[in-house]
Amino acid sequence: MQDLPLDAGSKDKLRRAALHCIAQRGYAATSSRDIARQAGANVASINYHFGNKEALVTEALGECFGLWNQRVETAFVEAAGLPPRDQLAAILHAAIDSFDEVRSSIHACIETYAPALRSDELRERMAAGYATVRESAVELAAEAMRDGGMPIPDNLAAIASVLMAVCDGLMLQWIADPDAPPNAADTLDALGAIGGLATMR
Repeated sequence: MQDLPLDAGSKDKLRRAALHCIAQRGYAATSSRDIARQAGANVASINYHFGNKEALVTEALGECFGLWNQRVETAFVEAAGLPPRDQLAAILHAAIDSFDEVRSSIHACIETYAPALRSDELRERMAAGYATVRESAVELAAEAMRDGGMPIPDNLAAIASVLMAVCDGLMLQWIADPDAPPNAADTLDALGAIGGLATMR
């Protein structure tokens, strides 16, 4: 989820402006006028491109997942050929050690969690975003395992979901106290310890 400048096309500008305003003002307090002002556009452009503010905000949520996905994909590519533990370390580093760098995107995404409880459309968009990240992670991991001559576990999707949950949980802890969550290296060590415990009889 990397923060991006408002320099793309009109729809992209509005999506990014929506995320910026939500991060700064909160989901409920963000108005169409706020978003249009931030994007350097007029309010009518929101209705023209998206139909209404709610549809714009729902679509903008996809930016959070898409930008986070880009970071993970880049980490996979850059770590290609490394030992499995080093590849996982690179992925966790991209996902966890960058929280401060993408602060405004994180704030915007978290602002949508509670409203999603009362909005089918927003909840469906969130579910689709998680599904996209999960499917991409499974595809990239399977490719890396094949290239490394490793067997692909049947529960690879579950592994991806657990890692996503770890990252989400650490993100929420970071919002509350930036100094509390472990960094990527410590998280990898903790996962290794949990794996050892899980195999004990």
